[in-house]
Parts: sequence; structure tokens; C-alpha cells
Amino acid sequence: MLASLPHLEEGSIVDIIAPASACEVSELKSAVKFVKSLGLRPRVSPKIFHGKTPILAATDKERFGQLKAALLAKDSCAIWCIRGGYGSIRLLPELAKLKRPKNPKLFMGYSDITTLHIFLNQVWKWPTIHSPMVGRFGRGDATKQELKEVKSILFGPSEIFHHELSPLNKAARKSGTIRSSIVGGNLITLQSSLGTPWSFDPAGKIILFEDLGEKPHRLDRTFVQMEQAGYFKKAKAVIFGDILYHHGPDLRLIWKDVIPRFAARQKIPVFKDLQSGHGKVNRPIPFLTKAKIKTGSKAELEISLSPV
Repeated sequence: MLASLPHLEEGSIVDIIAPASACEVSELKSAVKFVKSLGLRPRVSPKIFHGKTPILAATDKERFGQLKAALLAKDSCAIWCIRGGYGSIRLLPELAKLKRPKNPKLFMGYSDITTLHIFLNQVWKWPTIHSPMVGRFGRGDATKQELKEVKSILFGPSEIFHHELSPLNKAARKSGTIRSSIVGGNLITLQSSLGTPWSFDPAGKIILFEDLGEKPHRLDRTFVQMEQAGYFKKAKAVIFGDILYHHGPDLRLIWKDVIPRFAARQKIPVFKDLQSGHGKVNRPIPFLTKAKIKTGSKAELEISLSPV
């Protein structure tokens, strides 16, 4: 059994890091203010944006230094990313050299941060939280439900998170129960792990997919590549969160053609409508903790923070 995730108390330190792209300084300041409003102590490296480029928050050395310090710090038990974008994959070779700390920390973020979820889930066997960035709360963009569920994860008591799902194929519409844990995240980021020493392995797991701004043909090509690589042969199920595109015709094509054809080809259950990703609602999804799907015409997902 994996170790349980920690709960925070008033005055607990939260390390805010930028392992990928940067945000505006005003957003970082509002995120710090938000964490303080929770009764927690935010900690930010003074070099968080040192060596900033148009696509990276800082140099690889500086970004990895933040990540390493946060992971190994003995006085904190939570790490919350400020932004996704791009860049986490560049940190993996150095991250692989670190010795895993004895106790897991709350690690929170999504999108490009999927790269770090994969590593922590598979290599260190840490449960993590696919969650909104801390900057979303600082901007005031998060819903009341997101805030309630994030507070439950941060402080407890642990609750069961319920999500209604819509079945997309015959296997999903058949009544039954799937018990496993959830892994995954951003679709294109997951694809980028293929062929690396940290390639995403969903065997025996429920896969979450979300993405933003990918054209229909690119998504179709990604699904085909993953199928040909055997991604779905040993997985338990696939759940789609938000797969969004900026132009209406392409978005309709994604949901009316690309995803239904993908689902029809799968022998495992495929579902949609999980409120997770880049949409208006981005509910936190615990990874590598106990999860259960009740399949059928009215499918439901239940997730707890209990270790698998």
C-alpha cells in the first residue's frame, strides 16, 4: 500500500513553483495572497522568474533548483504549481537523479505539469493531485466547488469525490464496476513521454485525458499512435475531461467525429464529461488513489484520497 498524502494545518508552508512557463508577476502576487488567506505560509523562490524566456519561467537550472528544493524541503508538505505552458519535460533527467524522500508531499497542478505527475506517480509511487494552478484561485477564476474540494484535499477531512460521466462506447454502457486508480492528464504531454525512460504506463489504471488547442487531425494522430504503441491494451478505462479548441467547427469535429471514432475502436470503457482540464470548471482529481466507476447509461466516478 502507498503512503497516505499529508493534510496541512494552519501555518503549514506551501512551496509555490514554476517548473514550466511563467505567469504575470501580478498573478503570482495574488496567488501568494490567496494561500495566505487559507492560513498557510506561501514560499516562493526569489529567482522564480530568473532568466525568463518567452516560453520558460527561468533557466532549466533555476527551475529544477526550485523543484528540487520544494521536493526535499523538510519543513513543508505541499507543492503548488503557478503555471503550465511548457518546460517540465526538460527537468526530468536531473529529477531522475534525486533520491525519493521518505514521505510524499501534496503535489498540485495540471496541463504541462502532467510530466511531473507521470514521474512522481510511476517512479516515486507518490499520489498527486491533478488540480487547478494556484494562480487560478488568486485570480478569482475558480468555482466554489473547486475551492471546497481543494480545501478538503489540503486540510481534510478526506471526502469521496463524485463525478457523473457519460458513456461513449458499448463497454461503457454495460452495467458493472471498475476499481482502480486514475493517472494521466494532458494528452499531448502524455504522448511526449513515449520512448523516454519515463514513458507513461497506464496498465491496470483509469486514464484521464484533457487538452486545449489541438486540431482534430493532431488529436486523431495522437490516438492512433497510442493505440499502435499498445497504450490501451491493459488499461481499465479512459475518461475524457475537457478537450477544447478555439474555433467552433474544429471543436464540433473533435467531439462529433474524432473522439467517437476513438471510443468505438476501444474494447475498454470510454467516458466523457469529467469536469477537469482547461474549461470553466476544473475540479481536482487525485491520481494514484482509490477510484471506482459504476458503468452503465448513468455512469458515476468515485475517487477518494485513500492509497491504493
